[in-house]
Amino acid sequence: METPDFGIPPRLASRMSMAEQYEYLRTRLSRRRTLVTAGAVAGGLLTGCSGGSQPSGAATPAPSASSLDKAPGSAVVPFGRHLAFGADPRTQMRISWQVPSTVRKPYVRVGARPDDLGRRIEAEVRDLHTPGVEGVRPAVEQYYLHAALDDLLPGTTYYYGVGHDGFDPAAPDHRSTITSFRTAPSNPETFVFTAFGDQGVGRAAAANDQVLLREKPAFHLHAGDICYANSSGSGKESDGYDARFWDLFLKQTEPVARSVPWMVTTGNHDMEAWYSPDGYGGQLARFSLPDSGFDPRTAPGVYAFRYGNVGIVALDANDVSYEIPANFGYSEGKQTAWLDTELGELRAAKGIDFVVVFFHHCAYSTSAHASDGGVRAEWLPLFARHQVDLVINGHNHVYERTDAVKNGEVGKPVPIGGSTDPTRDGIVYVTAGGGGKDLYGFPAGVKESYEGHVGEREAVDTFHWTKSRQNSPETVQWSRVRYRGFSLLSVQARAGSDPRLTVSAFTDTGRRVDHFEVRRGR
Repeated sequence: METPDFGIPPRLASRMSMAEQYEYLRTRLSRRRTLVTAGAVAGGLLTGCSGGSQPSGAATPAPSASSLDKAPGSAVVPFGRHLAFGADPRTQMRISWQVPSTVRKPYVRVGARPDDLGRRIEAEVRDLHTPGVEGVRPAVEQYYLHAALDDLLPGTTYYYGVGHDGFDPAAPDHRSTITSFRTAPSNPETFVFTAFGDQGVGRAAAANDQVLLREKPAFHLHAGDICYANSSGSGKESDGYDARFWDLFLKQTEPVARSVPWMVTTGNHDMEAWYSPDGYGGQLARFSLPDSGFDPRTAPGVYAFRYGNVGIVALDANDVSYEIPANFGYSEGKQTAWLDTELGELRAAKGIDFVVVFFHHCAYSTSAHASDGGVRAEWLPLFARHQVDLVINGHNHVYERTDAVKNGEVGKPVPIGGSTDPTRDGIVYVTAGGGGKDLYGFPAGVKESYEGHVGEREAVDTFHWTKSRQNSPETVQWSRVRYRGFSLLSVQARAGSDPRLTVSAFTDTGRRVDHFEVRRGR
């Protein structure tokens, strides 16, 4: 059934780009009077809310924006704190958070001790208005605040609190809101980072966050499909979009992201035509990410940073995806040209032993979405030319890991506990899409194979997406580890005379299901 008044009729949406959808929504939607503000549902996190359900509290009448806007600053409590590095993790940190209504003069207090937050940095407000859909949801107002901390000292722990007129985090009543972060050391001998995609809101997602905390990561990579406010995932907006999921997600994530930099990129569910022609206005409002990409204003999920001996590159695969073409080619080749230059600079940089790339759509996977031929055609030649050491994807809601892949074939088998050399063997690709959203499976008759449950070696009948949006069957030998469960990736980087990446996968209960090493020139 087509939506009569709001949203885009499905048959029309299937023929529209993101820019065309934005224009349609902008001209058709009128402002509704009933508003739900950020925080009206966040307080009910996980109460009757699983990965695919509506936000708890959605059926409960919420205060209108007009009544909350009149509340004194002392009654407005910040929530949803999340960190991200600036372009240089040694000296730059970005602090972001949410408030349930407008506030005056928001700021961050920061200092070397929790009882001495002498430095005060003004915050920027970025607000989003999401029109209502008749009979489906009210309109939503959300207020996101961001503060840029520069000129920090490397390898230093800082304490901070967020506030505004009427709410001072240094006041005795609010000191419990003070928390901390640590900048990147100049030359760490060893450190850990974690990764997954496709998280959403629910018990499994929250459980994965707790496993993540136990790994004590220096930062976390989120490979897209962050909260699933856009439930369709096809890049075609309809009345299924619900911005309130962002309130729930940021509340759920805060216990981790308030102290662990949360480095996100863009998945297909993260394209939101309500806010901008490219679908990324919402991401720009909610996150402050490094401005090191080819154009931070049009492609916020594209950037690079260096931490110790590892260079990290984030990409937006919506630009090259054959499967979901709503934003296909939006960068007009600029992203791929930037990638070529960035990988060359990282590979030549003094002190960088490893280059890790992460993005959403899979280059190699056998699960439901399988492999994206657009990713393979556009980026894999660059990965090979610059000898990328590890590629991390999401999109398929499983854990799957390849052998070392070279020229589309197995360059070297990498069994559980094995080791590989990208200068000789090829590249290992990891699908880490078990972040918390409803799980997928593997092709019929294909068995799982993971640590403690290793199956016989087998070829897998699967497919890849072509430019015509048809799937082309293929039988592959590179699928080495397959686990159908919630999971996350943990990578320990070691520098020194014998640099290596030790890559492990853990379930949402902390059980290890895979591990291997990446060592160059050994």
